[in-house]
Amino acid sequence: MRMCLALGLTLAIGLGSVAQAANIPGTAIVLRALDKVTATTQDFTVKVGDTLEYGSLSIDAVHCEKRPPEELPEIFAFLKIEDAELDGNGKETGEAKTVFSGWMFASRPAVSALDHGVYDVWVIGCKTPKVDLPDFDQQ
Repeated sequence: MRMCLALGLTLAIGLGSVAQAANIPGTAIVLRALDKVTATTQDFTVKVGDTLEYGSLSIDAVHCEKRPPEELPEIFAFLKIEDAELDGNGKETGEAKTVFSGWMFASRPAVSALDHGVYDVWVIGCKTPKVDLPDFDQQ
């Protein structure tokens, strides 16, 4: 009896780890930005490897991926955000400083958020390449 229970538990643990599918890498990150001064939001799609200029921020889209459809939904994006630090007239005062560098999660924006006095930025999507499915009607 103990042997059967141990074998069943070992088999269940082994099958649980095999059943997980790999994340799907994306080609573009969908971001939402909030300007706290004007209380306006805008959505942007930024290709991985490109930079979005938003106000005094430069947002580098480094990487994104999402879980496959059979897993719990989650989108991961790695962003590097720099602030140009403008003077009162909109001119840069010096070298930009990094205000965020790391992973953001679409389902939990507060876990790793941009901490900025004027802007909020969070991930809302990751564009993945379209997959051509076979046409099963033609035989």
